[in-house]
Amino acid sequence: MLVSDEVSSVIGAVGLIALALSWHKRGASPVRLSQVGWIGVGLYFFNDTFTYMEHEDLILTLFSALTLPMAIGMAVWEERAEDDKSKASLTWARGAVAYAGGPYLLIAHVPWLSVLAIWFVAGQAAFFLRFSGGDNVVMGETWVNTPEGQISWSEFDGNRWFMGSSSEEYLFQTELLLADGTPIGINFVLACTALQSMVIFVGAIAVLDIDWRRRCRVLFLTIPLIHILNLFRNAGLIWLHTTYVEWTLLGMSVFEFGHSYVARFVSLFAMFIMALIMFDLLPELHRHIVRLLKPLGLLQPKKRSN
Repeated sequence: MLVSDEVSSVIGAVGLIALALSWHKRGASPVRLSQVGWIGVGLYFFNDTFTYMEHEDLILTLFSALTLPMAIGMAVWEERAEDDKSKASLTWARGAVAYAGGPYLLIAHVPWLSVLAIWFVAGQAAFFLRFSGGDNVVMGETWVNTPEGQISWSEFDGNRWFMGSSSEEYLFQTELLLADGTPIGINFVLACTALQSMVIFVGAIAVLDIDWRRRCRVLFLTIPLIHILNLFRNAGLIWLHTTYVEWTLLGMSVFEFGHSYVARFVSLFAMFIMALIMFDLLPELHRHIVRLLKPLGLLQPKKRSN
């Protein structure tokens, strides 16, 4: 990694605070403050690239590696933007990143919040599987991955209110068991909660310059839907894992293939459909995103010829 976990956490926190302040001071055009924020946030997430490489997660490795060049691009654009529409979209992006990344990193860096989020989703996924006629799966022990080895949550004597590690998604794991206590070989981590997807929508909607009633309506539509779809995803992966035990593809089990590739592409497709619905409900959001994609030449309206 580029820097230690603790330093990375400080850099990320400073970046998010700078973006939040630059959004709140948007009338004064605090370009330098927003540039500091973009670079800080980009460095924080880029630092996780090496963690995902160690866990052989190719998709998250790629996404994390792209964060720093994208952040640098946003910082440069903040300096060069001249038209009011581009400035408005950049201002929205500052607030969206700050108020999406802030809540997620708060939960990720507070062990108690991370564990409670894992328990909340793992318990519901196990209940849904039992209710739908699948295996009688229950939650087992929650484990903490420390430098000295894996210990149970009940025996963990570290700081339960803050942890500077950048590998929060793998730090705490809750195992799933059959009713007779037999491990099924699946552990729930923070990434299984779909928290990342939820905070993206929360951040994007919360900072729009619209009536608060419209914000609430869209949030009440998207957040519960994401949670329900994630329960279907988790329960389906567990069922496939316990049913098709001998299935393999290119050395991957059905769970590894489904979790690392199929489920993620399906999740991205579901997010795309939800985004289309949101664009219809919130055209302001659609305009901001289209403007931010302009440097890439994506989704730009065609110019009419005379």
